[in-house]
Amino acid sequence: MASQPTAMTMEDGGEDRRPRARTRARDHVSTYAVLLQQMRDHGLMRRRLGFYWVYAAILFGSLGLLGVAFALLGDSWLQLLVATGLAVIFAQFGFLGHDAAHRQIFASSRWNVWSARIISTLFIGLSHGWWVHKHNKHHNSPNQLDTDPDIAPGVLAFTPELATARAAIPGFAGWFTRHQGWFFFPLLMLEGLALHVAGIRTLIERRDLPHRLLEAVLLTVRLVGYVAVLFVFLPPSKAVAFLGLQLAVFGVLLGGSFAPNHKGMPIVPRGMRLDFVQRQVVMSRNIRGSWFVDSAMGGLNYQIEHHLFPSMARPNLKRAKPLVEAFCREHGITYTEVSLPASYGIVVRYLNTVGLSERDPFACPLMADLR
Repeated sequence: MASQPTAMTMEDGGEDRRPRARTRARDHVSTYAVLLQQMRDHGLMRRRLGFYWVYAAILFGSLGLLGVAFALLGDSWLQLLVATGLAVIFAQFGFLGHDAAHRQIFASSRWNVWSARIISTLFIGLSHGWWVHKHNKHHNSPNQLDTDPDIAPGVLAFTPELATARAAIPGFAGWFTRHQGWFFFPLLMLEGLALHVAGIRTLIERRDLPHRLLEAVLLTVRLVGYVAVLFVFLPPSKAVAFLGLQLAVFGVLLGGSFAPNHKGMPIVPRGMRLDFVQRQVVMSRNIRGSWFVDSAMGGLNYQIEHHLFPSMARPNLKRAKPLVEAFCREHGITYTEVSLPASYGIVVRYLNTVGLSERDPFACPLMADLR
């Protein structure tokens, strides 16, 4: 995604890639079929079962080793290392569940859906039904007001109108909004707990949720059983520290992988219609990196490619990237990629800028061109 919603440029040393002409934008939908065919011709829409079986084996093996370490360490503060390791593994299970929910792993939709449901509830502690509903709405209209739940009102104000209203409130609420960017990373430490709470609340309130009873049972086994094991085998002080550290690291890892991909990109006004390519590419930001970044972000650093081809297997996203970049250059579509540190800087600056009401994302030249 871009550096600021008002400046659609590659902030980390890249070139400015603004749309060349409004008339060319009209061809995006029809030419998307050409891009999709390129992906198929290069074999990039094929399943990568080998990758996922190895990936799953590593995760389950690591989880088993951490269980052995927990049993052997006993009453020791070294258990905090196990807590950190569990946070990493749970985050990786989150990425695996994400891929399954997007039908990336198996040819069978049923296998994908049930794999995602079991991983989400039993290994991560989330409601699959809640997450799928929320995530699908995000994919359909990223960064669009009243449509994308990821920019809906919450602790942080991601939209200018909400931030302006909150910043005007006297006292702590207004001060917090004006400085909210600096609280972004500390708040991520609560994201793991927030995800668990959101899942529980959904299962209580949404009686029409598919497989609600099963999800409730699996979620209870995961959350209650996990906490019970900690307090049975560890003193209360160590159990609380273990749980707090695991949740905090888990929240930072998971939230820190999703946030850089859209935060600080153009906010799409209510009711504004964009074609599929513009909607998915222009509002998304890729994260430049290495094998470590690919692993730490679960492939979500290729956010543009993922939004264009949600069912594309994770290992193929990197190979699809140069084809998508070339397509965007040819058709004058803004394609944004920055480094991971630069993306976090953009997010923090954007949140503070919006909180101070100094810049209006609706004034973005790109948005004006797309109207």
